[in-house]
Amino acid sequence: MNCYVSLPFLLGLAQLCPCHTDMTNSKMHEMRQPLQSHMRAKRTWVWHNFFVQEELTVPEQPVGRLRSNLDKGDASLIYLLSGDGAGSIFIIDNRTGDITAIKKLDREEKAYYKLRAQVLNVNTGKPVEPESEFVIKVLDINDNKPQFLDGPYETRIPEMSPEGTSVIQVTATDNDDPSYGNNARLIYTLLQGRPYFTVEPTTGILRISSQMDREAKDQYLVVVQATDMLGLPGGLSGTTTVTINLSDVNDNRPIFQLGLYHMNVSESAPVGTSIGIIMAEDSDIGENAKMNYSIEDGSHIFDIITNNETQEGIVVLKKKLDYEQQRQYSVRAKVTNSFIDEYFPKDENSGQTTIIKIRVEDADEPPVFSHLEYLMEVAEETPFGSYVGSVFARDPDVTNSPIRYSVVGCSLFSIDDNGTIVITERLDREMAAWYNLTVTATEENNLQQVSEAQVYVHVLNVNDHAPEFFQYYETYVCEKANPGELIQTISAVDKDASVEDHRFSFNLSTEATSNLSFTVRDNQDNTAGILTSRSGFSRQEQPVFYLPILISDNEIPSLTSTNTLTIHACECDENGGSQACTYGALTFSMGFSTEYLIAILTCILIILVFIFMILGLKQGQKQALFPDKCEEFRENIVTYDDEGGGEEDTEAFDIAALRTRTVMRTKKTRKNITTEIRSLYRQSLQVGPDSAVFKEFILAKLEEANTDPCAPPFDSLQTYAFEGTGSLAGSLSSLESSISDPDQNFDYLTELGPRFKKLASMYCSRVHTKN
Repeated sequence: MNCYVSLPFLLGLAQLCPCHTDMTNSKMHEMRQPLQSHMRAKRTWVWHNFFVQEELTVPEQPVGRLRSNLDKGDASLIYLLSGDGAGSIFIIDNRTGDITAIKKLDREEKAYYKLRAQVLNVNTGKPVEPESEFVIKVLDINDNKPQFLDGPYETRIPEMSPEGTSVIQVTATDNDDPSYGNNARLIYTLLQGRPYFTVEPTTGILRISSQMDREAKDQYLVVVQATDMLGLPGGLSGTTTVTINLSDVNDNRPIFQLGLYHMNVSESAPVGTSIGIIMAEDSDIGENAKMNYSIEDGSHIFDIITNNETQEGIVVLKKKLDYEQQRQYSVRAKVTNSFIDEYFPKDENSGQTTIIKIRVEDADEPPVFSHLEYLMEVAEETPFGSYVGSVFARDPDVTNSPIRYSVVGCSLFSIDDNGTIVITERLDREMAAWYNLTVTATEENNLQQVSEAQVYVHVLNVNDHAPEFFQYYETYVCEKANPGELIQTISAVDKDASVEDHRFSFNLSTEATSNLSFTVRDNQDNTAGILTSRSGFSRQEQPVFYLPILISDNEIPSLTSTNTLTIHACECDENGGSQACTYGALTFSMGFSTEYLIAILTCILIILVFIFMILGLKQGQKQALFPDKCEEFRENIVTYDDEGGGEEDTEAFDIAALRTRTVMRTKKTRKNITTEIRSLYRQSLQVGPDSAVFKEFILAKLEEANTDPCAPPFDSLQTYAFEGTGSLAGSLSSLESSISDPDQNFDYLTELGPRFKKLASMYCSRVHTKN
């Protein structure tokens, strides 16, 4: 024991003295060489395989014994153990080499342990055997039951599947050692699920043993058990569940709820009216329960529409009914599945049928026209009351009520009780070539029953329009033009319609036969050329030429019109382009077109408007002359009561007073003299111009004008009461001229302001009446 304790100390000394150790080893090697050369000693470990059983609960469990063949039993050797679990799980007796397990082992946690053994000489501390590795295996016992790690299971199979159909495979696992005994060998059995299912004992495959109908039961719960030890007594077991859902197959046909259906429909019902509903039932679900309804006898009056949401069959009207023709119908309806699969009986694919009795109910129907649309023709310019056409409607009911007709929304046509349409005004095809009339027919016995028909009236053409110029032509001729020059090409247009293409002819009118300046050449293609027939045109001598041209059409009877072409004489450049032309009293350059000149004038007008707007804004910023913001005005009133005699007037009157000048009147308050003036006006009607009342009326009107701040500007009034004598030129008085000449023109009154024109005219008329 003392030697065993001192062994580590000796080993430590050996490590502290490596040189000494090397020397010793070398010497020992030299000493052993001759011995080895003469004698070979076999050294080996002596032990059996080591096994230990799991789950043993004894304090110490013998595992095995390590022994070297050099061990003489004299306690000169000691055994050492290292590796997995050495000292914690496994211990060794240093003298004997016996190994003992001091803890309970679990094979599922660790199946074997790798350890290393070594034997040393007690005296020298040197190993006498090379270190060797050995394994301690843990022996399995059946301490784990089978487990279904993927359970519980759920699957789906079609209903009515044949026997032997594989449903699912279940698998259990056992943590025991499959290579040691039967601890991990499993057997599968059914605890629940017979007689519809079976399970293969060794594979765990679940199969169908009997056909199942989803409509009877759509879900099954199967319990599968796995037992180890091949199912022998003492084996452990585990269970799992398998939920099996049956999916639907189309194994049921739809069946009508009733074998006979009764429905009613009014004869006035429009096409597409829903008459009633039929319904079939199908025990299947989803796509397999979808149905199609149809009319089996091929009726053209009724149809059935399938409602995909409710799976109902909607009977609809396909054609208008007539109670007077047929009062009851019997149709056969058929229902079939939309989807047919292999499970559906072939002899039942034809579907099921039912009978539908439909009774037609009488209704007061509106009149029925013989045609929905009528086409009529009438010539334009036809006299009033002319016949256009006729329509006809009847009452389809048995009562056969009389019919009244009317034309809606057009006053050019009227219709009588016989359906005859006539015109009430002359028609002009050029205004409207077609008329779309709506004619209504109303029962006299029931004004609510009204029907309509469309009447299309085509207005036929009559040649009542003569051809005319296609457009306004701006034509000019150069002063230096030569005879035969083409100065303008003209064309014509006719408002009338033509059965064939229009053909126009162009000629000079008879009043232009003496024309020696221009000729017309008909191009025979609805155009004509205007050519010069002489040379030497002069703007000063004749600035404008008017050329009357006759244009005739090819209708029967033919119509002719005279169109005047205005030709201006122009000064042209070398290329024949116009430079200046005389239009009346104005001379301007012909280098610009009329559109261009209009555009220039428009721009100038816009600029002037902007200028006036700016001036108005500036003027508005100044203090207004009148508080009520009326416009400023200038007024020059010159009044005198006598007129000089001829040349003497030049010295008696200062003519400068008549010149226009700006008069700035002071602000005056407007007087309310309207009532007073009206009274004076009524009195002045009974007296002459020399009456004081008349003069007072004139003065009152002047006062009103002076006090009105909103009166227009530049009013001017001159009155002449007496005329002097001694003038050799005779009288210039407007009063005396009116006496001598009753048809005297009073145009000079236009020089007066707008407020005094009526006053002056009335005054002059009174003078004329009095004299």
